[in-house]
Amino acid sequence: MESIFSLKGRRAMVTGASRGLGAAIALGLAKAGADLVVTARSAEALTGIAAEIRAIGRQVSCLALDQREVAAITPAVETLGPIDVLVNNAGIEEVCPSTEITEDLWDRIVDTNLKGAFFTTQAVARGMLARGRGSIINLASLTSFVGVPTAVPYGSSKSGILGMTRALSTEWAAQGVRVNAIAPGYFRTDLTEQFYRDEAWAASMLAKIPQRRFGQGEDLVGAVVFLASDASAYVTGQCIGIDGGYLAAI
Repeated sequence: MESIFSLKGRRAMVTGASRGLGAAIALGLAKAGADLVVTARSAEALTGIAAEIRAIGRQVSCLALDQREVAAITPAVETLGPIDVLVNNAGIEEVCPSTEITEDLWDRIVDTNLKGAFFTTQAVARGMLARGRGSIINLASLTSFVGVPTAVPYGSSKSGILGMTRALSTEWAAQGVRVNAIAPGYFRTDLTEQFYRDEAWAASMLAKIPQRRFGQGEDLVGAVVFLASDASAYVTGQCIGIDGGYLAAI
């Protein structure tokens, strides 16, 4: 049974892996046996996670990649060699009343979370399709399913991620490339810390989560390893909510 979950001999790329959920996912994949390519806008920011991956005996390459610079994505990916698993984790969030959203804010969030994720997927998938196998895992969100006030650009980008996942999964399934998503619930990370500083808000959110706790990065690892491995060989086009029961309870 352990062998179908093993990622030994495979190479996984995790975007936005310098900290938070991306770092937890990268480390989890390494513990499952994968070698890693980790990306962030700054290669220096990847020093810490790279050291952790090497400490458990896996190989790791660090790549500076800004997903808003679409023209740079394909040349960067072409330098990497074969990638068996892609986790599209890089993303940003910024709350703003909808009447005050600027074009720059919209572009910054949507170009990073959705446009950049697509063109990274496109670049990596070319090699996967040529080899006839691969697993792509996109980071969706609760906002892929429910509306969140003051988070319109973010929710739009994450709804787009869900649509992209389903469309690509049907296009590439017969060619051996699977495309799935996970939808994290309320996780306390550097990206979301601004919300959790509001104690009243945090208490109200916690009351809506049946497990009565916020998520931790390690809570994502099992689902990601499952979707990356042969254990999910007949799974594509799906989105797994990892939310402590939040969506089921609303």
